[in-house]
Amino acid sequence: MGKKSKHEKSGLDLPRPDAGEAAAPMRDNASPMKDKEYRRLLRPLHVELVALQEWVKSSGARICIVFEGRDTAGKGGVIKAITERVSPRVFRVVALPAPTDREKSQMYVQRYLPHLPSGGEVVIFDRSWYNRAGVERVMGFCTEEEARKFLQLVPTVERAIVDSGVVLLKYWLEVSQEQQTLRLQSRIDDPRKIWKLSDLDLESYTHWYEYSRARDEMFHFTDTGWAPWYVAVNDDKKRGRLNVISHLLSQIPYEPLERPDITLPKRRGPHGYEAPRQPLHWIPTPY
Repeated sequence: MGKKSKHEKSGLDLPRPDAGEAAAPMRDNASPMKDKEYRRLLRPLHVELVALQEWVKSSGARICIVFEGRDTAGKGGVIKAITERVSPRVFRVVALPAPTDREKSQMYVQRYLPHLPSGGEVVIFDRSWYNRAGVERVMGFCTEEEARKFLQLVPTVERAIVDSGVVLLKYWLEVSQEQQTLRLQSRIDDPRKIWKLSDLDLESYTHWYEYSRARDEMFHFTDTGWAPWYVAVNDDKKRGRLNVISHLLSQIPYEPLERPDITLPKRRGPHGYEAPRQPLHWIPTPY
């Protein structure tokens, strides 16, 4: 038997970046990043995300970020890392439930359009209209004709979104077979994570290569000059989050606003205030 290639070792089934490409090589053997190092590197990125937020509010920019990937690819973790230090009134996360009967009767993308950003907003889709190209297609929730029609039409819709002035960024989080297995098993074993596990996750797990074919065809039709797909390896969640945030910041032409000098004013005096004598229901303090 011949020696396995690095591609086979990694468990990823996407082609690796060529030496001449801007993308960094995938890390097959890098040790998992320690939490202390991760937090140290994340802090300046959070500072930049706050600067981006203030610029978005000031300029009225409209930014739409789409995250897609297999089950357990880490979409939720990346989104949490992006949003944990910014305002939910500016960074709005959209994770739509299954469509209602009324929504099923509508034009497919119709239910997503009202959630696109208004001026001064960053909207993050935790899964998006690309459900049709992935889970719906693989699991038989739409017909093959509906999926192909979607793939043919969505570049035109995205061109209209971009031409309207929206900055549209699309990220695919890639995870290996080994990591997907480990993460699903962790959901089974850890009572804190069991809520993340659904019957659909278990059924989808058996369809790895069907998802690969659906992903490849989605890239073929919808990786366009005006709305390209950016692929991030997310086997190491900490490295993946840092890489995505760093790339995201590089794709938006924001200009940090000058920070004003702020000094806390003096508090006013009590002016006769007295603490109430009513007994209060203090909670226990076991920690």
